[in-house]
Amino acid sequence: MDAVSFYASAEKVFDPSIRSKPVVVLTNNDGCVCAVCPIARQLNIPKFGPYFKVKHLLEQNNVVVRSSNYELYADLSAKMMNIIGRFCDTQYIYSIDESFLHFNGYTPLIKNWHEYGHVMRRTVWREAKLPVGVGFGPTPTLAKAANHAAKKLSGFDGVAVIDNEQSRQAILQRMSCEDVWGIGKRLAKKLKIMNINTAWELAQQSPKTMRRAFSVVVERTVSELNGVACLTWDDVRQDKREIYSTRSFGERIYEPSALKTALMNHVTTVASKLRAQRSLTKQLYIFAASGKHEDRYCKKSFMYKFATPTNDTCVMANAVSEVFNNIYQPGVRFYKCGVGALELTSVQYQQSDLFNKSADNPKLMQCLDTINNRYGKGMLSLASSKLNNRWHMNRDYLSPQYTTRWHDIPKIYCYE
Repeated sequence: MDAVSFYASAEKVFDPSIRSKPVVVLTNNDGCVCAVCPIARQLNIPKFGPYFKVKHLLEQNNVVVRSSNYELYADLSAKMMNIIGRFCDTQYIYSIDESFLHFNGYTPLIKNWHEYGHVMRRTVWREAKLPVGVGFGPTPTLAKAANHAAKKLSGFDGVAVIDNEQSRQAILQRMSCEDVWGIGKRLAKKLKIMNINTAWELAQQSPKTMRRAFSVVVERTVSELNGVACLTWDDVRQDKREIYSTRSFGERIYEPSALKTALMNHVTTVASKLRAQRSLTKQLYIFAASGKHEDRYCKKSFMYKFATPTNDTCVMANAVSEVFNNIYQPGVRFYKCGVGALELTSVQYQQSDLFNKSADNPKLMQCLDTINNRYGKGMLSLASSKLNNRWHMNRDYLSPQYTTRWHDIPKIYCYE
């Protein structure tokens, strides 16, 4: 189950005046189009195309343009997932707008899965005002195929069910290989050379042959398309092996305080994500770069190795401070910077070092995360992450953050 053009749909939730209008949402720094609502899709607006190339087309067709409002999207996503979770016994949140639902023992209780899907869709619309597509299938890959049919193929009304051989064949025959979960465009090109063009043709292949030709992932995909469950949730959603936080600036910066502030914000994000998945990092990759088309292109990076693995924001911030002079170069107009945590290990299976005492303060970090989770991201932060605000990205078309900022909360006026 996932939302239809989630970012664009989210923009319409608190602004009914644009619900019947074409809406697109832009990426960081308003660079490219990243979301196109179904109405705007009819205008053949290219997704992920540079905004400046389609700006004239959007103006001609009175398309509503919005910058990415991540705070609003995250809050609406949490609300949508809570609603969806009421309809099943097990829920796996796969992304900000997508969720897998597992119905263990529901078959005797639900007589009509198609009707049940519409009950879920109506509930999400009534309570969150978000359009969603629902796909049912005996395996995760077939459920994804049904979801694709529900939203993209003609003859479906937002819900599709694969529960027998006839429905499986009917949907897979109308899907291209690149639309199959786990295949994508690159693999689809190789499959096309083998005269395998549709999902149905892929399903007819021998799983063992596909494994020898490609990988175990493709082997599992073929088996799943034939109703043989191969993916457990551990296969689908493993802990990340690397965690990065990078972003380009809204304007070129050359001040050391601005660059350091940006790096501190990135390290804060990485440390928070490490703690969220209960991981530690052994190495920190820190970099900053100018634009590639600058007369003096410059990219500086440093790999910092910790004596003991860590996920402490203060310890990681100190590492950035130590190497900052190796990153910053006077006179360079920096365009992008970031921080990456490499060689991750689990907190649960971590062995202490006899000669190197950890500088982490778990109780302080727990307090920090608890307060930020309760009162909002960034409520408590390092002072060094607030020294300069010039590094923030451009969001010239940003809508109000209706649910996360007090002054943006919608106001209702009643008159007698």
